[in-house]
Amino acid sequence: MRIVFIVCILLVFTSVSAQKKLSFIDKSYEEEIRTVMLHPALNGPRDNLRPAVVPLQGQNLLLEFDDLVEQRSNYYVKIIHCNYDWTKSTLMDLDFLSDYNEYPINDYEPSFNTSIPYIHYSLLVPPVKLPGNYLLVVYRESDENDLLLTRRFMIYDKKVTLTTERQSQGVGSLYATNQQINFKINYSRLDLSNPMEAVKTTIRQNQRWDNARANVVPSFIREDKRELEYRFFDQDKQFMAGNEFRFVDFRSLNFPGRNTGRLDRSKRPFNLSVLSDRFRGEQVYSQYADMNGNFVIENLDNREGAVSGDYVFVTFSLETSQPVNGSVHLMGAFNNWDRSNNSKMDFLSQHKVYEKTVFLKQGWYDYQYWVESPKENAYLVEGSYFETENLYEVFIYYRPWKPNADLLIGYFQLPVNPR
Repeated sequence: MRIVFIVCILLVFTSVSAQKKLSFIDKSYEEEIRTVMLHPALNGPRDNLRPAVVPLQGQNLLLEFDDLVEQRSNYYVKIIHCNYDWTKSTLMDLDFLSDYNEYPINDYEPSFNTSIPYIHYSLLVPPVKLPGNYLLVVYRESDENDLLLTRRFMIYDKKVTLTTERQSQGVGSLYATNQQINFKINYSRLDLSNPMEAVKTTIRQNQRWDNARANVVPSFIREDKRELEYRFFDQDKQFMAGNEFRFVDFRSLNFPGRNTGRLDRSKRPFNLSVLSDRFRGEQVYSQYADMNGNFVIENLDNREGAVSGDYVFVTFSLETSQPVNGSVHLMGAFNNWDRSNNSKMDFLSQHKVYEKTVFLKQGWYDYQYWVESPKENAYLVEGSYFETENLYEVFIYYRPWKPNADLLIGYFQLPVNPR
C-alpha cells in the first residue's frame, strides 16, 4: 500500500508524469523511485562516482534504487542494445544475451529507522556478449509498459588506442571560457575500408549526456599510419569549461555539514535550507575540489549501509536583483542533468530569489545553476573558466558488416586540469 506522505511529495513537485513512454535516457517514471545509481561494483564507499562503463571481459555493473513504499514489489529488468546515437539497434536479444531477456530483482532490503520507509533494491547487471551502448529497463510485474526507470550503460572492447596532444583552450575570444580536446586514434588492429563512415566518435563531459558531442568527425585521416586525428577548432566541437560545482553536505542530520542552513525538525520528513547562493559569472575563478557534479549517499549518524539514510526536503535558493531573461534550472547527477519543468526554479519577486525544493536522500551533493534561454549564456550564473577541472570521456564506435550494429571498440578518460 502506498503511504500517505507520497501525496505530499506529489503536491510539492509541480510536474507529474503523464502516460509512461519508454525513453532512451536516464529517467525515473514514478515519483516513488528515487536515488537511482548504476555503477561498477567495486565494494568501495564511492563506487557510484565511477561511470557505468566497463570492459567486455570484466563486467560488474550494479544497479541500486529506492522505492518509497512500505512493501516490496516484483520488479524485472530487460536490456536493449542501442546504436551510437542511443536509438534501438536491429539486433535480436539472443545476438547480445545468453539468457531470456527478463531478469527478476531478488535483492532488496527495507529501510532501517528512517522517518520515510522505503525498499532498497539492487541487481548485478547480467553480462552481455557484445560491446556497445545498452539501455537497462526496470518494470513492474512482467508488464513492460509499467515502467519504473531506464538507465544507460556501456560495454567496451578495446580494439583501438588513443594518444593525446596538448589539451588547449578555445581560440580567440573563447580562450578564457572553453576547453577543446585533441587526440589521435590508431586503428591498426582493425581492417577499415572507410573509417570516415564506419567510425563514430562521441565525447562527453563529467558523465553528462545533455551536452555530449556525438558523431564527431575526425579532422584528418592518415591511412599510411592508420590514424584518425581529432583537432576541434570549431566552436560546436568545443566544450564550455564551466566552473567547479557548488555542493552541500547533509550526510549527518544531527550535525549538518558545509553549506547547510536551517534544519527544521518540527515535522517529518525534515526540511533543510541550503545557504543562499549568488551569481559568480563575473567573479575570479576559485579552485577547489569537487565531484564533477556527482553525489555520494552516506549517513554519518547511523552506518547501516544503503538503508539507513533518511530522505529530506532540501530547499536551494539563488539570490538575484532581477529575474533572468529565461529559466533557471537546478541540476546535477542527482536529477540526471534535467532541464525540464521538473528542475525549473521559481522566482520569488518579493524576496528577489530563485528557489527550488527537492526530495533527497542523506549525502553529499554537487549541483549547479543552468540558464535556459535563447539570448543568455547557459553559464550566466556559474561562469565558465578554462582552468576548471573536468573529466572527458571518448567513446569510439565501429559498425562492421556483421553484426550490423554499432560496437564500442574504444573507451578513454581524458582529465583536463587534474588536481
